[in-house]
Amino acid sequence: MVNHPTQARQHTAGQLTGQETSHLASLAPDGGHPFVHQQMLPAFEALKEAANKAGFDLQIASAFRPFERQLLIWNNKYLGKRPLLDSDSQPLDPSSLTDLEKIHAIMRWSALPGASRHHWGTDIDVYAANCLPEGVQLQLEPWEYQTGGHQAEFSQWLNHHMARFGFYLPYAEDRNGVACEPWHISYFPVSKYLLSQLTPDLLKRTLSQSELAGKSHILENLDSLYTRYIENICEV
Repeated sequence: MVNHPTQARQHTAGQLTGQETSHLASLAPDGGHPFVHQQMLPAFEALKEAANKAGFDLQIASAFRPFERQLLIWNNKYLGKRPLLDSDSQPLDPSSLTDLEKIHAIMRWSALPGASRHHWGTDIDVYAANCLPEGVQLQLEPWEYQTGGHQAEFSQWLNHHMARFGFYLPYAEDRNGVACEPWHISYFPVSKYLLSQLTPDLLKRTLSQSELAGKSHILENLDSLYTRYIENICEV
């Protein structure tokens, strides 16, 4: 059985906001992506082994994501280079939205740069590769993990077993913040500490120094955005 950490050290601003990688370990033979938090590695390996024994080839769709990658995703969505989606994953018309409405639409599905839990390496998006139909590309949309979806059986197994390895779903339900993400699991023994370390003030300093599209509107509303989309998560 995995011995979980009882606390996490104080992380640097760069580690919390995806601008440093010294807290991470590689899962790849060549030492490259994907990266996860060093303290999470044994638990993830145990979870993957248990899934394999249950008949699921657990794979990571997204692990650590650096600040610059999250910034590119954000800016492309804000500037209309990538689609904006409503709560039902249907396209929105950006020209019909105010700047603040665009920000809210993006944050339903994509985190602010510096505020993504993927920066920590404790949070990963997972799927069962052997449940993905041939020729089908994973979309990471809720229907894939719900009854009738190709990941439904794996999702059911994950929901029943991940807690004993220290994982949970921070976005298990729609709390009027981030949309439901049944693929996004978090290593609670460490992530609970990192959320408390990522303060609004730290995030404000980070964003103030970035080339963030919509920055003035974001900084003006940062306290309410933090409350609704960052700390508004499901309980373990």
